[in-house]
Amino acid sequence: MSELTGKTALITGSTTGIGRATAYALAARGASVVVTGRNAQRGTEVVQKIQADGGSARFVAADLANPEDVARLAREAGEVDVLVNNAGVGSFGPSASISTEQYDAMLNSNLRAVYLLTAALAPKMAERGGGSVINVSSGSSTIGDVNNAVYAATKAAVNALTRAWAAEYGPSGVRVNAVAPGPVLTSVPAEYLQGYVPLIPLRRIAQPEDVGEVIAFLAGPGASYVSGATIPVDGGLTAVEPPKPGHL
Repeated sequence: MSELTGKTALITGSTTGIGRATAYALAARGASVVVTGRNAQRGTEVVQKIQADGGSARFVAADLANPEDVARLAREAGEVDVLVNNAGVGSFGPSASISTEQYDAMLNSNLRAVYLLTAALAPKMAERGGGSVINVSSGSSTIGDVNNAVYAATKAAVNALTRAWAAEYGPSGVRVNAVAPGPVLTSVPAEYLQGYVPLIPLRRIAQPEDVGEVIAFLAGPGASYVSGATIPVDGGLTAVEPPKPGHL
């Protein structure tokens, strides 16, 4: 596939998990990928895999909790046609147990970095007459989720930004969407995630590639009339009523 040939895609948090799968998916469609994250070794490995498969990629190290790093990343990425705001952190537990440091870390990485990076790059897309921004939200942004108040709040705010930016940049040809994954086999222990399986109509936990492929669709021409949407990628988890006891 070559539907993104000639386009540059920046994916934050793309050294592992959903971000890495997205980097591979966009590169396979012809995009020149800017891989970014804090771990240079993992970033280099992603770049090497893309290049070995015949794609184009480079790594730019950045800590998105640092506003100066966000600004530098925007400069070093250059002209970006596709921006995937994927990087994020989470601290989970009762609200009274979340420290100020944990709260700040989630707000800074999950929300402020998304805002600053999009504000730096989307206007330039608009000046060029088009582009695509895809934000990685979460199913927890739309349902009550125990021990997850702050993380869920940051993702709900990302959904709101998605809608606002679709209105702001749409007249200039820039599409802004979000994906809202459910449980995904990334760094979370698999045994913990298995508890969700009876609640998911498709009866399985997502692989990072399941989410990466939806992001790649939103980045490409097939989604040319999709903007302002937050698309659940959760096997139906947030779309249906949980099964009753005895009917799992």
